[in-house]
Amino acid sequence: MADQSDKGLDKLEDMKARREHILQMGGPKAIEKRHSKGQMSARERISYFFDPGTFTEIGLFVKHRTTAFGMDQREIPAEGVVTGFGKVNGRHVVVAAEDFTAMAGTFGEYHGKKFVRAIDFAKENGWPFVGMNDSGGARLHEGMDTLESYGWLFRSQILASGIIPQIALLMGPCLGGQAYHPIMQDFLIQTKHTGFMGIAGPAFVKTQTGEEISLEELSGYKAHAIKSGQTHVVTEDDADCLDKCKELLSFLPSNNKEKPPRIQTDDNPERKEDLISLLPAHPSEPFDMYEVIEKIVDQGCFFETMGLHARNIITGFARFNGRPVGIVATQPKWMGGCINIDAADKGARFVRFCDLFNIPLVTLHDSPGYLIGSQQDWGGILRHGAKLLFAWADATVPLIAIIIRKSYAGAHFGMLDKSIGADFVFAWPTARITIVGADTAASVIFAREIREADKPDEVRAKRIREFSEMYENPYCAAERGYVDDVIDPSDTRKVINRALDALEDKCVTRPWRKYSNINL
Repeated sequence: MADQSDKGLDKLEDMKARREHILQMGGPKAIEKRHSKGQMSARERISYFFDPGTFTEIGLFVKHRTTAFGMDQREIPAEGVVTGFGKVNGRHVVVAAEDFTAMAGTFGEYHGKKFVRAIDFAKENGWPFVGMNDSGGARLHEGMDTLESYGWLFRSQILASGIIPQIALLMGPCLGGQAYHPIMQDFLIQTKHTGFMGIAGPAFVKTQTGEEISLEELSGYKAHAIKSGQTHVVTEDDADCLDKCKELLSFLPSNNKEKPPRIQTDDNPERKEDLISLLPAHPSEPFDMYEVIEKIVDQGCFFETMGLHARNIITGFARFNGRPVGIVATQPKWMGGCINIDAADKGARFVRFCDLFNIPLVTLHDSPGYLIGSQQDWGGILRHGAKLLFAWADATVPLIAIIIRKSYAGAHFGMLDKSIGADFVFAWPTARITIVGADTAASVIFAREIREADKPDEVRAKRIREFSEMYENPYCAAERGYVDDVIDPSDTRKVINRALDALEDKCVTRPWRKYSNINL
């Protein structure tokens, strides 16, 4: 019995030693190097992210099986990725955190299998998934096994799309096939100085195309948060990135069968704010829509997504009486609030996400229409603009529209109206709701009369005024029932809260159809 007891103790000590060895990942020197660059290790990120003492690791002892190119002598602790689950602010979350200190966090067969297992586990349990990306890319030593593992991961992500929220944290390099992984998740948060993403790195680009370009210019935050529209949130460093992820998760349900988490708030749901003074005297002069948002949401807190891309439209999350809500608003200070290709794509994807995860939507209108011109036409504004219409018409969550000023032409539908699916439409008395603005309408309807008049400027001004008085006001739409009420702007917060209360148990049944949930 003593021998068996000794053997048991030996095995226990062996297990502890093995665990301790793997937990060191790349070792103290590698971790110190990370710290010198202002970065945490994968395990430090996990420790910072999860509530203390709640993280459970899965797959600690997983190893690769490759023998070629000296890999039989190469140890990669935890296969370069830490996977498991824990609680973030009391709610379960699953994570896969790549560790650059372990063979540069390269993606191989079993590295990919651990990722897949984590996502499948998250989907099966109905918990959000967070990927912390920091990798040197594909592990070329494993050849076809690495390539196939990417396919398993992509399929796993796609099948989980629309079922659980997926958030990618771009905290280090993420190049080549590796970059498809974060881009297929719902939200991507990128660190400003250390996060890089691209279909190929600068060296490969130069070899294949002859173009010389730096990693920062090709794959940095400006490339994706501003130009490509693939990064939703930019952060200063690892800690800020993890904090922003926690904040974003606080607005989201754990899965598509739940409602978003409502919190207690001491903010008065019927609080009044002076909003009319925010509007300039002339309807074509811009104002800052962010000021409207801050005055109507709980505590003035707004979590914006894709704030540096397509700035003519604003998307993000806020709360009304503790209830998470998605906000879509045009920004008159940027391109006059016109909806172009990028704005339509940005808005459509956000609407689709909110609809998939039971998050009510509120819109704030001031847009003269979809952007016209050869570049937009040739770029496919009709096709891209239709995505926004499709998203609104297909949505089954509570939909509330507030028309502040201009609501013309296609933007009338692109920013949500009754005919496309809104439950409630409210207008400020400053709203201008019609097919086109009075200036444009008069130049078409009365073109001949103006051209042949003795005093064309006087006739033009008269006809513009007549058209504006007849059609360009909210009361014409209200008379037809297209607007539910013309409200005092100071009552906007109260009106939205009451509408959300009324729509709390909204249930829409549609004919069954087969479609993909993936957010394209």
